[in-house]
Amino acid sequence: MKLGIALPQIGDWATPENIVKVAQRAEELGYNSLWVQERLLWPLEPKSPYPVTPDGSLPEQYQYVLDPIVLLTYAAANTQNIRIGTSVLIMPYHTPIMLAKQLTTLDVISGGRFDCGLGLGWSEDEYEASNTPYKNRGDRADEFLTCLKVLWTEEEPEFHGRFYNVPKSKVNPKPVQKPHPPITVGGFNPRAFQRAVTLGDGYNGVILPFDQMIGIKTGLEQAAEAAGRSLGKLEFVCRGNPQLTDQSPGANRDPLIGTAQEIKDDLKRYEEMGITEIIFELNFVSGITTDKLFHTMEQLRPD
Repeated sequence: MKLGIALPQIGDWATPENIVKVAQRAEELGYNSLWVQERLLWPLEPKSPYPVTPDGSLPEQYQYVLDPIVLLTYAAANTQNIRIGTSVLIMPYHTPIMLAKQLTTLDVISGGRFDCGLGLGWSEDEYEASNTPYKNRGDRADEFLTCLKVLWTEEEPEFHGRFYNVPKSKVNPKPVQKPHPPITVGGFNPRAFQRAVTLGDGYNGVILPFDQMIGIKTGLEQAAEAAGRSLGKLEFVCRGNPQLTDQSPGANRDPLIGTAQEIKDDLKRYEEMGITEIIFELNFVSGITTDKLFHTMEQLRPD
């Protein structure tokens, strides 16, 4: 299994100095990749509950979030070989032509190191701020992916759809990676699974307890089989929140919480379930510092 690191992007520790320190240390330790996410604003009166917290409240850290593409560009300029990725960019906040140009540029300047994770998001407030209707967002996402791939692969791309139009044009440069950077797609329903295996090269999600993760895998397998593809040949990327403890929390501990050996055993179990890469996400740890992150990275470093 490949292991990645979420860069300092959110909250007080998201500084230029910390970004470089973490990126370079991850590369030294043999991690596969560096990752960012996308968050536009922290609404004072949110229309949509945050799907992760029990009460739907947004983490306070989300009041300070660096732009993902600019951050990855900076990380790419300060590393040599480690891959860089998004988990995830929210498609409807962008247009295919603008994102194709930005991400192609990122792939070019990084020497073909970019992994493209895309999703739909959940915040009605961010949709409103982006001047994008929340309704029909699934249809919009399908068309977005189709248009993006046309722009990346065709010599003189032209696209006319319900939501996006591109006149026949020269759109250069093309990505270094052929036919295009790997595309993984997020979501938690059958249509999202279908999108990931038909319009993408795999799935981009979050680590859940083992029994819930089996449900995600089953949904992806069914979608892949219906599309004539094998899940084993697709990417299966998930973000997880490891929490190292000096002593075992006991038999009822949650996955990725425990001693280094317990977490490594969890990683092996997720690998056996078909997950191809886990991203260690520590942006939301209270009082996170680079020293705390480095300790986790060193204890869980790839074999």
